[in-house]
Amino acid sequence: MSNKTITKIFSFVIFTFVICGFFSGCHLVSSSRPADSGRAVKDISTDYKKAEIVGTIKSGELTESSGIAASKCRKDVFWTHNDSGDGAFLYAINSAGEKLGTWKVSGAKNVDWEDVAAFKDANGECFLYLGDIGNNERTRGDLAVYKVKEPRVSDADANSSRKKPLSTENSEAIKFDYPDMRHDAETLLVHPQSGDIYILTKRLSDAAGVYKLAKDYDTNKINRLEKIADFTVPAIPNGFLTGGDISPDGKRVIICDYFSAYEIVLPATAQNFDDIWREQPLIVELGEREQGEAVGYAADGAAIYATSEKKNSPIIEVRRK
Repeated sequence: MSNKTITKIFSFVIFTFVICGFFSGCHLVSSSRPADSGRAVKDISTDYKKAEIVGTIKSGELTESSGIAASKCRKDVFWTHNDSGDGAFLYAINSAGEKLGTWKVSGAKNVDWEDVAAFKDANGECFLYLGDIGNNERTRGDLAVYKVKEPRVSDADANSSRKKPLSTENSEAIKFDYPDMRHDAETLLVHPQSGDIYILTKRLSDAAGVYKLAKDYDTNKINRLEKIADFTVPAIPNGFLTGGDISPDGKRVIICDYFSAYEIVLPATAQNFDDIWREQPLIVELGEREQGEAVGYAADGAAIYATSEKKNSPIIEVRRK
């Protein structure tokens, strides 16, 4: 376990117990706590079946799966990456956790990659967005999202490794800063129709901020994000977010913290996607999960997948009813 991971867990636990000391009846969100224990029924989604473990990550190179995204161009291909401490490597696995290949992302560096998003454009081309957005000490000023064309995956690619990786096409760096102050963030979203980028900050003491970068960004300058909302989940802390995704139809958002996932749904009467941030998130139970930092929708939106920052992490599937 990396020093950064230990720091994150320690901060989370200490803060939670301090807060619970001030509020009687406080319940810590727990991966082993039953869905109806310490949680209001109104806060739990009824749209999903019980979580199941459908695979285990078998690659020894993946020890801290910090993001997951389902390919929009290739069936049963999921893209993931390690947290900080790894190089600019991208890994393909299937839903059973079998290794499909290791790629070095050309033109990118991994200071602190925290999330990945998949996008298919109007021409049918598929891309991956990698969020170098972690800023645990709030000292970084070189934040970026890397956009790269999704590699094609063949059977022979499973023999690749960090020592002998395949190479992606050259990536483009989308540099950005915040309009107010430096933030830590682990949640990267890309809208499947508009291509707009969203980054949700990670806060111990307050609501998370939702920041947007419209698709007309400029790769020749540092882009200024726009804050569009504050966002909280029904947990303590309420803004300690570690991953997320937008459904392929653009009508749902799934967000996670270390233990649970939370979904918000765009109202049928909404005129703008950003109206979704006003909605109340509902808990989606993920079952047993150690320090979860990755969650995403299936390519068809019919299920949610999650992993953990541990070696041989289980792959969790939660299917829609």
